[in-house]
Amino acid sequence: MMTRSPQARTNRLTRPSIAVAAAVAVTAGVVAAAPDAKTAEPTPKLSLIAATTSVTLDSWKEDPGVYLDLGTYLTSENGAFELKVTRKSYKDPVVATQVLRNGKKTTTKALPAGLVKDFSGLPDFAQISVTDAAGKTVLKQTEAFCPNNASGRIRPDAPAKSKYPQSCPVNPFTLGSVWGVENGWASNTYAGYYAKPVQLAAGTYTAKISVTKKYRDLFGIANKPRSVKVTVRERSWEEEESQGADASARSAAPQSSKSAAGHQGHQGHDGHGQGADAPAASAHAAHGAPARPEAPAARTAGATPTFNVGHGPYPPAPPALPWALKKESLQRQAFSAATVGDRPGQTDGSRQAPAAKPNAKRPTGKATVPDVPKPDLRSLPAYGITVSDGYENVPGKDYLAFSANVWNAGPAKLVVDGFRSPGKELMDAYQYFYDAKGKQVGYTPTGTMEWDPRPGHEHWHFTDFASYRLLKADKKESVRSGKEAFCLANTDAVDYTVKNANWHPDNTDLSTACGQENSISVREVLDVGSGDTYTQDLPGQSFDITGLPNGTYYIQVLANPENRLKETNYKNNSALRKVVLGGKKGARTVKVPAHHLVNAN
Repeated sequence: MMTRSPQARTNRLTRPSIAVAAAVAVTAGVVAAAPDAKTAEPTPKLSLIAATTSVTLDSWKEDPGVYLDLGTYLTSENGAFELKVTRKSYKDPVVATQVLRNGKKTTTKALPAGLVKDFSGLPDFAQISVTDAAGKTVLKQTEAFCPNNASGRIRPDAPAKSKYPQSCPVNPFTLGSVWGVENGWASNTYAGYYAKPVQLAAGTYTAKISVTKKYRDLFGIANKPRSVKVTVRERSWEEEESQGADASARSAAPQSSKSAAGHQGHQGHDGHGQGADAPAASAHAAHGAPARPEAPAARTAGATPTFNVGHGPYPPAPPALPWALKKESLQRQAFSAATVGDRPGQTDGSRQAPAAKPNAKRPTGKATVPDVPKPDLRSLPAYGITVSDGYENVPGKDYLAFSANVWNAGPAKLVVDGFRSPGKELMDAYQYFYDAKGKQVGYTPTGTMEWDPRPGHEHWHFTDFASYRLLKADKKESVRSGKEAFCLANTDAVDYTVKNANWHPDNTDLSTACGQENSISVREVLDVGSGDTYTQDLPGQSFDITGLPNGTYYIQVLANPENRLKETNYKNNSALRKVVLGGKKGARTVKVPAHHLVNAN
């Protein structure tokens, strides 16, 4: 089974993530016309707007709670709103700086120390107050704001694409990020993954949304709160299933073949055409039940708009898992039903992104390693560390599961092509090198690629990319993970402030370059600034700790263990994370001390 994950989990399924990118509908007159370039102010003008005056939010009986996606956006005019967020090391705090551009001149302004504590966005940015129909305040809270969140243009002459990344990173070991609202664009103030559902009974409410004073003063935002009428409706998945069954029974009456075909066609559309292995919610839609709105997408790691595909034991988004599948009793059946197949938002690896196509033929001529920029592979400390039974339900067995990430600090991307000789099981792998203009100037053999036929994998793995070891307190090897082969993808935005970082990498999931069984060649890329996270939670990947004594250990993540890949620096390939094992056989425990200032297990 594929065990890559967008983020490691302490609980197997997490809260929804930042909303999907969407265009912003703004009525005429809400946003002023574009200013004349000659009189434009050198700093961006930020405004809070509401894309709609009313919203309907659902609260499900099976999973009560309302997510306050109220349709308010922060616009940027007279230039882009840009923030650079970094930390020197895990011993140092996060520092945020505003970048101001005026033609060719660029200046910076440091934000107050301690204002930004992580890479999830600006904390306590939006103030939300909700009153009921009687005028009583029933909710008052603040939410963080990720400037990279679901954004869209607010005027037709704005840039067609935003240059900024499409999410804020959630990897606890992120080192640097860039946040921004493009000139003439707006970004949703909804906190998405970072928000918690609120308990509101069915009924009508009025929400008042404003920017908190500290940010109004800091960025010169006018104090103009927005009001949105909110209708909360309570729904039940079970009731809608029942209604769907009634609808199906009624539709079973004889009808012409033409009308029957048309009805089936609509069913296929409602079900997204996903087939028998689609998640349950889509299946219900296909059988005539009212289409249940999809839950917000699974958490993002920052390298893609909303999701990482193929990296964990849960289907990616879109389509998202229905909320009811969060229940522990349904998780494993969701896993087995949803990981196989090629459909919207998920792939078996048979498709390729245009930018990820390999060379048609294996290289010829003498292999050379030219004196040009090369990648710098680095390991992040392990995280998402838990004890599990390895999904085997074997009494008395304990496994130490974790997530590991190897990233590329640049200044050049890692490009590896695999070429197959007819009839051979393995592909021969080559690393390619490029000059400053992007011209290929050399290559060298760098091991092999192997086909993994297991359901959920079904793609080519580059061997010896990374290895994992569990070290004793004296840091000598104790247990070694069997996982060393990977299909590379840019799942996490680890540091988008490094030189040549690509804020929009192409191959962010397994659909880009992992190939299929009959592929003659494949290309796998790890772009500058991005990393690749795998969750090691199955036997052979996680550590079997059943017979290990309690005490202190270190999880070692080691990139490029055989030094087969050519890098600028081989001395930063290892990262250690301290863990303390306890408990008894069959019920082992793990404590994960903070790693300097990063207190995430």
